[in-house]
Amino acid sequence: MTATTFPAGFVWGAATAAYQIEGAIHEGGRGESIWDRFSHTPGKTRDGATGDVACDHYHRWEEDFGLLTAMGVDAYRFSIAWPRVLPDGRGQVNQAGLDFYSRQVDALLERGITPFATLYHWDLPVALEDAGGWPARATAEAFAEYAGVVAQALGDRVKHWITINEPWCVSMLSYEGGEHAPGRRSWPDALAASHHALLAHGLAEPEIRRYSPGAQVGITLNFTASVPASDSPADRDAARAFDGYFNRWFLDPVYGRGYPSDMVAAYLGAGYLPEGLSFVQPGDMDIIAAPTDFLGVNYYTREVMAAGAGPGEWQPVRLDVPRTEMGWEIYPEGLYTLLLRLYSAYDVPRLYITENGVSYLDGPGADGRIHDVRRIDYLRQHLAACQRAIAAGVPLAGYFQWSLMDNFEWGHGYAQRFGAVYVDYETQRRTPKDSFFWYRDVIARNGLDG
Repeated sequence: MTATTFPAGFVWGAATAAYQIEGAIHEGGRGESIWDRFSHTPGKTRDGATGDVACDHYHRWEEDFGLLTAMGVDAYRFSIAWPRVLPDGRGQVNQAGLDFYSRQVDALLERGITPFATLYHWDLPVALEDAGGWPARATAEAFAEYAGVVAQALGDRVKHWITINEPWCVSMLSYEGGEHAPGRRSWPDALAASHHALLAHGLAEPEIRRYSPGAQVGITLNFTASVPASDSPADRDAARAFDGYFNRWFLDPVYGRGYPSDMVAAYLGAGYLPEGLSFVQPGDMDIIAAPTDFLGVNYYTREVMAAGAGPGEWQPVRLDVPRTEMGWEIYPEGLYTLLLRLYSAYDVPRLYITENGVSYLDGPGADGRIHDVRRIDYLRQHLAACQRAIAAGVPLAGYFQWSLMDNFEWGHGYAQRFGAVYVDYETQRRTPKDSFFWYRDVIARNGLDG
């Protein structure tokens, strides 16, 4: 390994999620998801956009796999839509849904591409939401059933499994902030949901191992670097509190530390836990902390925090710095320090960057090409941060760019473009951007270009 290359065997990949690309929401026996309902509720998404068609990947996946081959990736991270497999969340299995993903797995393997399957990327069946959603323990139990069904069908060929994608989004963004489906705004619901999302991960793990012997199993957490606005004790406390809310509340339980005591005290003091941690039953924390083979890391930006109105409260500070179309600061140093922290403080045995990328709205120029030089610069900086972390001893085993193609970006609709491939949503024409070819060359040389 040199200053610009990566270790032999480093996994290069691209990532997508089912609801963001598949479309075909009423085909193949698929049930309704919370995102179907949420996106069809007026005012919930930009311009009323929905994932009804999205990138029409359900019908065009073979073309999209051709793009993966042209990119030269070693692996593809995709998600399985829970309502395609179990339309009501549990019970009757929809064989057509399983067959859809089985065909994709076979096609990936035929192309020499390793499938990394994510079981949950936010498309909860509405039947489960109507029965209580993630704040209800039964949802975690239903997830374990779903994990077993999928692993039994695909586990002979899929050997890399991610249980839950971003439990912070599953809980806080969806049940407290209301920005994501189902759009609730309740701290008690959000905290119960956070526990049950982590419990679902823990309950699913033995089901996957049962039906997929020798598989690597992990969870993907999203992280943000929490940086104090100044060296004042108040600002440092604010940054620590935000880190507890966003990062440690999910990371600590997975690695056997339980919920952070400072955050439990803060939530109790704020009245967010009127019944305490009553949703935690005996044995839950051991289930959540069962050993995993890897941790998936999603990283995009940092937050600069100043002291809020009261102890343990925070308020973000917006610095005048370069930002992406999402309004996020470009901060690759945060990825480097995060990877070192995860390895040194939590002794994570293996890490994958399961999402990293950037939204810029560059479209076709006069020559028909998409010259997304800012994306190339962003990716180069973050891959350099990964390389530095590896040189420092971090067991980083792979990198998945978000995303393979432009897609439905949740509440932002189609107003953000993270893809290496430009999608014309009117014609569904795919056009690889300059960053696609740049990333292809990085993969081919297993490193940056000096």
